[in-house]
Amino acid sequence: MMKEPEIIERLQGIAKELLESTGFVKVTDLKSEAQSTELFGPRFEPDLILEVQARGKNKYLLVFEIKSTGQPRYVRSAANQLLSMIGTRREFYGVFGAPFISEESRQICREQDIGFADLAGNCLFKFDNVYISIEGRSNPYPATRPLKSIFAPKSTRALRILLCDPKREWFVKDLARKANISLGQTSNIKKRLLEYEFVEEIGEKKGMKFRLSDPKTLLSRWASNYTYRSNKITNLYSLDDVKTIENRLVDYCEAKQIPYALTLTSGASRVAPFLRYRKAFAYVMDSSEKIAQELGWKEVSSGPNISLLEPYDEGVFYGLQDINGVKVVCDIQLYLDLQGYRERGEEAARFLFENRLTTRW
Repeated sequence: MMKEPEIIERLQGIAKELLESTGFVKVTDLKSEAQSTELFGPRFEPDLILEVQARGKNKYLLVFEIKSTGQPRYVRSAANQLLSMIGTRREFYGVFGAPFISEESRQICREQDIGFADLAGNCLFKFDNVYISIEGRSNPYPATRPLKSIFAPKSTRALRILLCDPKREWFVKDLARKANISLGQTSNIKKRLLEYEFVEEIGEKKGMKFRLSDPKTLLSRWASNYTYRSNKITNLYSLDDVKTIENRLVDYCEAKQIPYALTLTSGASRVAPFLRYRKAFAYVMDSSEKIAQELGWKEVSSGPNISLLEPYDEGVFYGLQDINGVKVVCDIQLYLDLQGYRERGEEAARFLFENRLTTRW
C-alpha cells in the first residue's frame, strides 16, 4: 500500500492535469504549509491546497483531505474534517482524495457536497460554474480493495451469522466462537465491515459491541461475489419425479445421519410455493457419488433432474430451517444460491428478499 506522501504527490499532478485539460480552468498556485496555517490556523492541516481560476473569474482554493484508503468510513471522516475547515467560506471547495474511490464512497462525497479525485482519474469538481465529472475508470491498485477478503470461505461464516440475526449486537469473541473461526480473523472481518460502514460499533469502550448497520448493501455485495457453482456439483438423473427424488434423498440422509439441506429450486419451493420446477438441488456433507450409487441415480453430463452440492464450506449449513420435517438452508444462503440460477432463480430470490429478508431489517 502506498504511503500518504506519495499519494498526495501523485494526486497533485492528476488533479492539475484533470482541471487544466478542460481548457478553461487553470491551477495558479500550490499553497505551502505556512500558507495553509495562515488560512486555517494550527488546528487544521489540509494535505493539499490548489488555487485555481476559471476563465479569468474569481479564484478558488481547492482543499484536499487525502487518505491511503477510500472506504466509506474514511470518506465520511474526511468529509466532516473538510466541512469543518471550510465552514461558510464560499471561495473554498473541499475535495477527498485516495488511490481509489468506490461508488459508495463517491455517493457520500456527493451527499456532503464535496469533490473527489483518485489515482485512476475518477473525479468530481463542482464549484462556481465549473463542473467536471469522470467516473467508471477501474482501480489501478487492486490491493487497496480489501473487501473481497471478507468473502473468503471461512469469512463468510461470520457474514451469514450476522445477516441471519441482523439486529443482534456482538462482541468479536462471541462471533468468532459462533462462526468457529479465529479471534484474529473475526477481528479483521469486523475492521473491514467498519471501513465500508456495513456495521457500527455500540458504546465507547475498547472491545465494544458491534451490529449490522447496512445489511442490504452487504448482502448485495456478497451476492455479486458469490456463485453456487463454487461448490462441487454432481449432476444426476433419476426416473422418479422431483418430489420423490427429494423424499428419497431426505430419508436416506436422515437414516445415514448425513448432514443435508435443500437449496435453489428445492429450497425455494418450500418458502415460495408459487415456484414450479423440475430439478432438485441439495447440499450433502458426504460423497455425492456414493449417495448416487446407493440410490440408483446415474451421473449425466446433460439433462439432470437432481444436483448434489458438496459445500465449499460447512457454513452453508448454518441456521437450517425445518419445513414440514425437511431441512432447508437459511434464507440468506438460499438467496445467494438463487441469485445466480438462470431458471427463474432471480424471480425467486426477489420474492425471498422482499417478503422474508427485508422484514427482519
